Order: sequence, then structure tokens, then C-alpha cells
Amino acid sequence: MKGNIIRRIFVTFMIIAPIIMYSDCKKQARCGCGKDALLTLSDASCIITWTTDGATIYANVVGDAYSTYIFCNPSEMFPNLADAKSGDILQLSGPVYWDCNYVYQSSNSSYMSLYKTYDVQVTSLTQNLYGKGKPSAGTQLDSPTPKN
Repeated sequence: MKGNIIRRIFVTFMIIAPIIMYSDCKKQARCGCGKDALLTLSDASCIITWTTDGATIYANVVGDAYSTYIFCNPSEMFPNLADAKSGDILQLSGPVYWDCNYVYQSSNSSYMSLYKTYDVQVTSLTQNLYGKGKPSAGTQLDSPTPKN
């Protein structure tokens, strides 16, 4: 009789314990530009590509083939790319956010994709001339004279 009661209490505890232990609600990062920043890129070397009209600009960090960064402000940054060609390596800075399309697609999938997509609010886009008499941090693309 006592063994039967102890077994029932133990089974009830095994069912209720996970509910009590994991009852806190964790906030999930919101997606989209200007919502919840995941990280900040600071002069990251990126391969920059864009559409012919400049409506969409993409960046891939050198050495990270599995992540794509989509500019939040392509119309603001496209005039700065007049001196560059699509596919050039440029220095990019700005806060990074989850891309909503990626979040929605990955939530409907049974596995997370290796290829991640992020949004980036670009604050600085510079050329790195790799020590050719210019500062190592790079020069602004639209700057006629190098910054010292």
C-alpha cells in the first residue's frame, strides 16, 4: 500500500517538475530593421553586391559563406557605391537584426537552415586600400580626399 502511494507521488512529481522548472517565458528577438539588434559589425570586410537599380544591396562577410546581410537602407547607401563595382570587398559597419523572411521560413521548417539571412542598418561603408598610403580603417567611398 505504501509503495503504491510512493510510486504515484513519484510519477506525479515527474510530470509536474518539468512544467515548474521551465515555466519562465523568454523573450524572442523581434525581426526587422530597428527592432532588436543581435550584434554590431565594426569595419567588417564584406563582399558587396547589388541590383542594377540599387533597390537591394547584399553583403557577405569574408570568411562566412553561410550568412547574407541585406541592407536596411539601400537607397541611402547606393550613391556611396558610385566608385565601387558589384562584388568589391568593402568595410561595413552597423547594427545587425534578424531578417523576418528568414525567421518565418525557419519557423515553418523542421530544421534550422545553415544559410542565415540578416538585416543590417549600415552606418559606414568604406574602402580598405590595404596600406596603399591610406589609413588602415579605410576611406569613405564618396570622399574626394583620404581621411587621416
